[in-house]
Amino acid sequence: MANYRNGLAVILGVLFAFALGPVALADDVEVLGVTFPQEKVVSGKTLKLNGVSYRKAMGLIKVYVVGLYLEQPTQSGEEVIRSEQIKHLHFHYLTDKATAEKLQEGFIAAMTKCNPPELMTKHAQRVTQYRSWLDKDMAPGLTSTSTYVPGEGLTLVNQGQVKGTIADPEFAQMYYRYNFGEKANAKIRDGLLGL
Repeated sequence: MANYRNGLAVILGVLFAFALGPVALADDVEVLGVTFPQEKVVSGKTLKLNGVSYRKAMGLIKVYVVGLYLEQPTQSGEEVIRSEQIKHLHFHYLTDKATAEKLQEGFIAAMTKCNPPELMTKHAQRVTQYRSWLDKDMAPGLTSTSTYVPGEGLTLVNQGQVKGTIADPEFAQMYYRYNFGEKANAKIRDGLLGL
């Protein structure tokens, strides 16, 4: 009889959990209604959530929530920029105001602001190529990810579509410098670094 009761309790517990729908694990991090798991498997490696942040435009419009996953978590922006490890940024958009045109303009502006002019000139073709991949308007619930894998390069996946990979590791450093360098958006940078 005790076994029957224990079995019934387990079944009822499972049914109750399904009735509640999906729930976040205790260790998951939620920001503006978007949940980031503490770990994510990318390219066969388990990465850890390093930090999360979000971007606002004009102080009002919530543009996106973003999470950074690393093999070796760090609070050093320079370490994120230079380290040869798998790095994964996951963007979850919250608005339909992030048009392709605005994304492309913002990318060029941020890359130019955060990188030395000589690097922008040297990698002009790669910068233009990456910019061209930001060719779709975003809307609430849509995502994009950028993933750096040593020996392979930086890959952009936009709205579930693989747009391409740029193999040059120096370009990848430029990309991470605009997110984690001294001239990067301090609020976003510090959130992603867990500061």
